[in-house]
Amino acid sequence: MHDRKLFFVNAKSEFNSFASALELYYDDNDSYPPDASHDVPPWLEPYLSGTKSDEWPDAPWPDSVYDWDNPDGPGRIYQISIRFCPLGGALASCHFPEESWAEDFDVNSAVYYCIEGSCRSHINEPLSYPGYCVNCEE
Repeated sequence: MHDRKLFFVNAKSEFNSFASALELYYDDNDSYPPDASHDVPPWLEPYLSGTKSDEWPDAPWPDSVYDWDNPDGPGRIYQISIRFCPLGGALASCHFPEESWAEDFDVNSAVYYCIEGSCRSHINEPLSYPGYCVNCEE
């Protein structure tokens, strides 16, 4: 049980580090970094000082990775997600947290931190798709 709580605490701390780094990046560039599929944008590393940037995109849960979403197109969504499935992988290859909030997770489900826009578990899924937002008002 203790490790499970630690994973979530670490994720929230790292999400906050990302949010601060993205704010600094935005201040310097008047835009957010480009999308990075199952990764953290390399342009963000200088703004992540004092963090484990040499280990990105690994996220706190075993076999999970960070994913920066900044897709092209209307209805911009800017969010940082933790993915539990390999890119294009089957449900059997996913490693979801053993938490009540993850019980209905599917291949495109994620724990995510919304920076701006209509954030969701996956940008190609509806708002109702299973996921967990750590900073969204319920």
